[in-house]
Amino acid sequence: MIRSVFYINISIQTPEGLRQFGRFEFGRDRQAARELFKRLKGSSSIDQKDMLYIELMETVNGLPLNLDILTCDLQQLGTNTMLITQEIFRLANLKVGN
Repeated sequence: MIRSVFYINISIQTPEGLRQFGRFEFGRDRQAARELFKRLKGSSSIDQKDMLYIELMETVNGLPLNLDILTCDLQQLGTNTMLITQEIFRLANLKVGN
C-alpha cells in the first residue's frame, strides 16, 4: 500500500506562469498538515493579479494532488514561512522525544 505524503509548495507568478521556489515536507501526517494550513495568512479567493501562492499538496500513488490554495502578500508569506518552520520543528522534536 502506497501512503500519501503531504507538503506545502510556495510559488510566484511570472510572465511564463507559476514558478515554485519553496517546498516544506510534512511526511505522512495529514492532520498536522491540514491544521497548519488553516492557520496560514492569506486569501482563498484567487485573482489573476495575485503574485504569491501557497498550496497544500498530497502525493497519491506518485501523483501530486492540490488539496488547498492561498494567495498572500510578501508580509503574509514571511509570517507563513515562520509558522510552517515552527510546526515542522515542533513535529520533528515530538518524534525525537518518543
